[in-house]
Amino acid sequence: MFTPALTPAERQNIDQGSWFSRLSLPLRQAILARANVRRYADGALLSTRGQPADDWCGVAAGAVRVSSVSLSGKQITLTYVEPGTWFGDIALFDGLGRTHDANAHGPTTVLQVRKPDFRELLTQHVELYDALLRLNCRRLRLMFDQIEDLNTRPLAARLAKQILLLAKSYGIEQGEEIRISLQLAQEDLAQLLGASRQRVNQELKGFEREGAVRVEPTRLVVLSREKLLHLWER
Repeated sequence: MFTPALTPAERQNIDQGSWFSRLSLPLRQAILARANVRRYADGALLSTRGQPADDWCGVAAGAVRVSSVSLSGKQITLTYVEPGTWFGDIALFDGLGRTHDANAHGPTTVLQVRKPDFRELLTQHVELYDALLRLNCRRLRLMFDQIEDLNTRPLAARLAKQILLLAKSYGIEQGEEIRISLQLAQEDLAQLLGASRQRVNQELKGFEREGAVRVEPTRLVVLSREKLLHLWER
C-alpha cells in the first residue's frame, strides 16, 4: 500500500508528471508501493559524482540541483530536476557511479526506490523497460537541442527559451504575470546557459526594457510570454 507520507500537493506532482502519468495504473501503483519518502533541507546532498547508485528517484516537491565541479574547483549547475520528474536510472542500468552531484534546491521531497526494488519492478513489469527507454531518448534529444542552441543561437534567444522553460516548470500565475518560484541567482542562470553572469545581466536588463520580464532578487517574473517568444525566435 502506498505510503501516506506525501502531502496531497506532493502526490499530485508525482501523479501528473508527464512521464509517470503515461504509465499503466498497475505499474504506477507498483512503483509507489515500493517508494520511500525522503525530505531534504535546502542544499542537502542526495548523491555525489562517482558514488555507487543505490536508488531511483522521483521529485515530489522542490527541486534537485544537478551539478559538476570545474577544473578550477567551482561548482557548476547543469540543470534542475523539477517536481514530477524521475532520475537516477542511468547508473542503475550501467552499473557505474552517479554521473553528477545532486543537491536539494530549497526544501525538497523525493521518492526513492531502492536498487533491489527497481530491479524487481523491471522483472515484473516489462512495460518499465520501454518507458525508461523512451524517457532516456527524450533526455538525449533535449541534450542535442541544448548543444545545437549553444552553437547556433545568440545568448538572448537561449535566455528567452530558458526563462520560458522555467516558467512552464515552476511558474505561478498571478493575474497576467507568471512568477517563477524556483530561486535562481543570476550566476545560476548564467551557468545553465554556459555564459558569464555579466552577459546574462545585460540581456536581462534588455528584457526588462522591452517589458518581457521583471527581475527581482533571486526571482524572475514573466510579464509577457509573447515578447519572450519573439526574443527566442528572432
